[in-house]
Amino acid sequence: MTDITSARILILATDGYERSELRVPLEELRKQGAEVKIASLEAGEIKSWDDKNWGDSVPVDLLVTDVKSEDYHALVIPGGQINPDILRANEGAVKVVRDFVKSGKPVAAICHGPWLLVEADALRGRKATSYASIKTDLKNAGASWEDKEVVVDNGIITSRSPSDLKAFVAKIVEEIGEGRHDRRAA
Repeated sequence: MTDITSARILILATDGYERSELRVPLEELRKQGAEVKIASLEAGEIKSWDDKNWGDSVPVDLLVTDVKSEDYHALVIPGGQINPDILRANEGAVKVVRDFVKSGKPVAAICHGPWLLVEADALRGRKATSYASIKTDLKNAGASWEDKEVVVDNGIITSRSPSDLKAFVAKIVEEIGEGRHDRRAA
C-alpha cells in the first residue's frame, strides 16, 4: 500500500491528448503530493487538443523506451481521439501498458484512452467504461462495458469523459492506496 504523498505516477501521452484529461490528473495528483512524470514517443514537448483546436504543451520527462514499470506506482492514460490512436500503433507504448497490467499496479484510462487497454488485451473478462463512441471496441475486446463515470475492475480504472475527471482522479488515489492487484497479465 502506498500513500499518495509518496506515490510515483506515470502519464503516457503524445501529441493530441485531451488537454483536461492530462492536466487535471497531473495537477491534482501533484497537489496531493505525488510525483508525476510524463512519458512519450519523442523528447521535448507534447501538444494538447483543446476545444476543437491545438492547445498548450507539456514537457516530456522520459521516452516510452526508458520506462520501467517498477519505478512507478500507477499508470494514467489520457484520452482524446488522436493521442491513444497514435500510441496504440506504437509497440513501445503498448509494452508499457502490458508491463503495468502484468505488475498488478493501478492502470487508469479515460475517454479514448482504453484503446490502449484494448491493444494490450487487458480488458478481456473485465468491466470497463470509455467514451461512448468506442464502447463497441471494448466489447469486441471482451470487456463488459458500463455507462458509469468510473469503473474499476481489479485495479484497472476507466472513465468516460472530462466530466468524470473528479471521480477518475479520486479513484486513482484510492487504488494507489490499495496497492498491487493480483490479476492475469495482458
